[in-house]
Amino acid sequence: MNKAKLIIDGQEWEFPLLVGSEDERAIDISRLRSETNTITLDPGFGNTGSCESAITFINGEQGILRYLGYPIEQLAEHASFTEVSYLLIYGKLPSEDELAEFQRKLTYHSMIHEDMKKFLEGYPPTAHPMAILSSMVSSLSTYYPEVSEKEPDLNIVRLLAKVRTIAAYAYKKSIGQPFTYPQNHLSYCANFLHMMFAVPTEAYEAPSTLEEALNVLLILHADHEQNCSTSTVRLVCSSQADLFAAISAGICALSGPLHGGANQRVLEMLEMIRDDGSDYKKYVSMAKDANSGFRLMGFGHRVYKNFDPRATILRKTVGRVLDEMGIDDPLLEIAMNLEEVALEDEYFVERKLYPNVDFYSGILYRAMGIPTNMFTVMFTLGRLPGWIAHWNELRANPDGRIGRPRQIYTGETEREFVPIDER
Repeated sequence: MNKAKLIIDGQEWEFPLLVGSEDERAIDISRLRSETNTITLDPGFGNTGSCESAITFINGEQGILRYLGYPIEQLAEHASFTEVSYLLIYGKLPSEDELAEFQRKLTYHSMIHEDMKKFLEGYPPTAHPMAILSSMVSSLSTYYPEVSEKEPDLNIVRLLAKVRTIAAYAYKKSIGQPFTYPQNHLSYCANFLHMMFAVPTEAYEAPSTLEEALNVLLILHADHEQNCSTSTVRLVCSSQADLFAAISAGICALSGPLHGGANQRVLEMLEMIRDDGSDYKKYVSMAKDANSGFRLMGFGHRVYKNFDPRATILRKTVGRVLDEMGIDDPLLEIAMNLEEVALEDEYFVERKLYPNVDFYSGILYRAMGIPTNMFTVMFTLGRLPGWIAHWNELRANPDGRIGRPRQIYTGETEREFVPIDER
């Protein structure tokens, strides 16, 4: 085994050098503190591997994303979201019978306990759907604590089935409409659209264009390696917390504007440009000016130093949806102008500031009629199977340890306590 050498104060240590299946290299420093009384400092953990995982591979320099070896381009074109969910959670593509049974279970468990509707009724109309979703998922453990040996994955199926219902109910709550029950004859994506947009006074059938677009969106968001929310799920799981608690924590992490809320900020930026006369060139110039304090949202990515492969797929999907639905939206026109600039302007090309998945997903959600405050909820629906897969992987690891990062203390050194009457 190859080793890496570390020299501290003239003393030398060796640590194992690990190589992954895609030739990624890592120095195993699990014994670093015990042997050297030293730790590494890596704010944001951008250079630190927290685990070994067989779920998702990303090469940001080459723009590669694969789920268990399958390129995201092939999955988005040929698979259903339920197929991809099965792949991530169980580690293989399902057979026809396995997929049919999986889909049957998701359909059978799609309703939530009627008492849970009382929770929803108690939230104020202004409550953000992500806050509702997180608390509702956490409360699922009070209704479904048991997991029998005959059905060890029952709560996984329950979660996948019920989260879309809870998400749709959170939206209905925010607009004051009655909850719409799921329909057993509909697909996973069509069922969600039905619960979102159907009303008791008239029939509703989800347009096939929107159903297909939603299927692609969910697949593209299904997993993305050790991001903020996935790392949160794994950290909570390391304490042996139950599935619902770990996923609820992941939802909270995803709700932040720097993570799942990024596509919402894209739409807010577009609205700002529209309200300022739609002069997008003015804002492009501001983005180039380091002293302006303005940055274009939805451009560039922390991992991808090439074009985000998910953005490439969504770009085509957005065009198809706009054409087939005959949508004319001034915000979408501004977005397309910004995209054109980013793909051709030397400033953006040199810095690899390509439109990312958040840029296109926000545009697509708007075109589908999904309100801005639901964007992060949609992200959650897609990311759910990935979170579950990581929870499963960590739970099955016999060598798993509770997460416990270290720190470099920068506070006061030891000092004497001063009684209050002497301060």
